[in-house]
Amino acid sequence: MELLNREIVDGALYPEKVLQFGTGVLLRGLPDYFIEKANRAGVFGGSIVMVKSTGWGDMNQFARQDNLYTIHVKGIVRGHEVRDVLQVSAISRVLAAANEWDAVLATARKPALAIIISNTTEVGIVLDKQDDLFAWPPVSFPGKLTAVLYERFQTFGGAEDRGLVILPTELIDRNGDTLREIVIELAEHHRLPPDFMDWVKSCNHFCNTLVDRIVPGALGAAEKKEAENQLGYRDDLAIMAEPFCLWAIASSHPRVLERLSFAQVGGGIVIAPDIDKFKELKLRLLNGSHTFACGLALLAGFGTVKAAMANQVFSNYVRQLMQSEIIPTLVGIGIDKTEAKTFADQVVDRFGNPYLEHKWESISTNYTSKMRMRNLMTLERHFKTGDIVGANGMALGFAGYLLAMGRSEPVRLLAAWAEDLQPLDGFLPAVRGYVEQLQQRPAIAVIESTIVGFDF
Repeated sequence: MELLNREIVDGALYPEKVLQFGTGVLLRGLPDYFIEKANRAGVFGGSIVMVKSTGWGDMNQFARQDNLYTIHVKGIVRGHEVRDVLQVSAISRVLAAANEWDAVLATARKPALAIIISNTTEVGIVLDKQDDLFAWPPVSFPGKLTAVLYERFQTFGGAEDRGLVILPTELIDRNGDTLREIVIELAEHHRLPPDFMDWVKSCNHFCNTLVDRIVPGALGAAEKKEAENQLGYRDDLAIMAEPFCLWAIASSHPRVLERLSFAQVGGGIVIAPDIDKFKELKLRLLNGSHTFACGLALLAGFGTVKAAMANQVFSNYVRQLMQSEIIPTLVGIGIDKTEAKTFADQVVDRFGNPYLEHKWESISTNYTSKMRMRNLMTLERHFKTGDIVGANGMALGFAGYLLAMGRSEPVRLLAAWAEDLQPLDGFLPAVRGYVEQLQQRPAIAVIESTIVGFDF
């Protein structure tokens, strides 16, 4: 069968507006997905130059397919199954930083360049003072970015309108602010001209961002064969993604809004001065409910999230947990109740996606740190209101965590939490009570008795 190529997909060629550090599935399944859709809608008109920073993978895969690939969107939306296919033709070139650094710097000199996107999990946004900005190439991503910006600064004489919009998608807090601080520190460490540092600060926009989409990656053998038969071509770069997608970008600057015209396609891109509410929705409802439910799922014998959500009792538990216990704590910090409920409904769809093999065992990795980071604040907010009842779902989920982690010694593990949980009046006794129940009865039976009376 013929390999995907530009004779099969009639993708227009556009000016290279985006320099992207990273070739991974998250970037291909989210930012590149939006840019492709915007190009097709006639609202962006730009292509992407990808930079591969690691030595891993086969660079020739992209060349063999004329830098094309297919995204297979599969999942549940509002309770109904959704399947869609999008051929992405927005990538113009894929460069290897190790031996094509001159081409990367040449791209920095192009007047059309407007945006830099990154997801550099192999190095990340960290300061390396030993990095040489004039190496071929620098080792770290911040070093590479600083070198690219300095090349552009020199080419255009520090022109104000040649600054770039920089969108790191690495999953760290304040990713844009952090990256900006590191770039400036590297510039100072290498004694680059003060005018350059002023240009970086005043003419380039480092935006904090949040990305949220599950992109498992390559199709399984059976799915790949089915796709080939359906589409009539072979695609060795095809990936699968869930329907839900969010790219929240913090900015209100007119130039950012102008440069990021691909946001006009909507359906998941938000540009706003403050994106903290999106972080809270994701952390507390998506991640937090995952963490509360994980131990119970393991105790009940469910291997995957979709298997647990196929059980009506367990699915109802997750719904009750979010709707009656977590959402009120979000409303208490100013998040609109309707918006939170909509997000919670989307979480239920995502958890029930039959095409995702999300294993509870994997979710339980670093379980204690996850419980603390994702759910302790939710508990504190709940009990701060003076409501000492109505936290049964959280108490049950915490008991499940103790038994899944502590096995035969949940009391000892609970003691390590005493300082944090003691101020939460009534919570510790409720947790101890659920631990006893879970030790004596099947987990599903305990869950079912806990959610009695909730209106689903």
